[in-house]
Amino acid sequence: MPAPQSVYEAVLHAARDVIKLGSALDAEMLGTALLGSVYAVAPGDRATAVRDFVGDFLAATEQRPEPATTTIRDVFATLVPDAPGADRVRHDPRGPSWAGQLGRVRPTGCHAYGDVYGDQTSYLVTFAYEDDDQGGPEHAVVVLIDHNIGIVKDVFVAASADRILDQVRTVCEQDELTWFRDEDPGRLRDEVDRHLEFTDELGELPADGSLATDRALAAARLGLLPAPTVPPLAEPAGPNAAELMRDFLASPEAARAGLSGPDADQPSLQFCLGLLFDHAATLPGGDPLHWSPAVAGLFLLDWVHRRAVLDIDDAAMLPRVVRAWSAYATWRRGLPPAAVAETEAEVEKLVPEFARLYSTGERRSPATAAVAQLIAEGVDPNDSDAIDAWLQANRDRLGDD
Repeated sequence: MPAPQSVYEAVLHAARDVIKLGSALDAEMLGTALLGSVYAVAPGDRATAVRDFVGDFLAATEQRPEPATTTIRDVFATLVPDAPGADRVRHDPRGPSWAGQLGRVRPTGCHAYGDVYGDQTSYLVTFAYEDDDQGGPEHAVVVLIDHNIGIVKDVFVAASADRILDQVRTVCEQDELTWFRDEDPGRLRDEVDRHLEFTDELGELPADGSLATDRALAAARLGLLPAPTVPPLAEPAGPNAAELMRDFLASPEAARAGLSGPDADQPSLQFCLGLLFDHAATLPGGDPLHWSPAVAGLFLLDWVHRRAVLDIDDAAMLPRVVRAWSAYATWRRGLPPAAVAETEAEVEKLVPEFARLYSTGERRSPATAAVAQLIAEGVDPNDSDAIDAWLQANRDRLGDD
């Protein structure tokens, strides 16, 4: 259904000074901000919502001769070239001199950088206009991908490519917990496209950053990169879960934590180890060895409370298992000493909060809370007859709730 005419008038009002801007980049930044409003409020399939809006906008304003209108039409058609009618938009000779430079850029460098844990990767691509006097300065598109949740967490366009590239290189050179490399353009485009497709379907966007406002311009720029000619990056296949558990239990890290030998509490130990592996399976990649301060926080302060019912022995065992697993996983991956120390320190900070959340039960899901109540009242959650009897006996109480 086409948007109400008042919406288009609101866009035209917001873009009324577009012809007074000094460069094509300024105009494209204005255009992407306006389209970001459409992207942010779309209930789903946000990219399609923006494309449809631009198509409807172009159709609704086709007969409008005002220079500001013809210019913002040109900007939108440049930013969303696959929108219906975008291929029929022509530059208005009465418009600003820089209009001929809209979208006329070439990539000048493709890079990637991130943390040694593998939690996040940022992709940075620099672009230059054919005519930098009319088009604007060499600029950079940066896309931050969070591998723990599998989405694009932020997108931004920086008007000074040299400055941001120098800053990133300097930080990565000085911080042993980060890395930097030149990246294959096609592989970069493929990685960003795959994660953007998932992000576009989110019901709620990340709260911080400029993902919505800069997304249209970033996508238009990255769409100029070649299709991938090399396979996507893939982690080497690791050992299966059973092999990994056996290796861990035979490791010095497990021995130091008292997790091996006849004195270990085997039922709780196996249960807690199983939780670690179950949590890893919910993350993109599903690798239990992908362990970091961030992953430890997701596990100890969120997932385990929502998904598991721990008795007092399990709650006492889990911090021991996590400490040993942290040491083991960081060693297996060959992370630098600073990363090992940072992970160990973060786990120590997380354990008291884990204990508090366990005692209060405040982050339990309704299902987990219900199972915990059954166990507390001596009902086996695996015994359907016992559960039916408990429900019958507590019918009045449950009805009051």
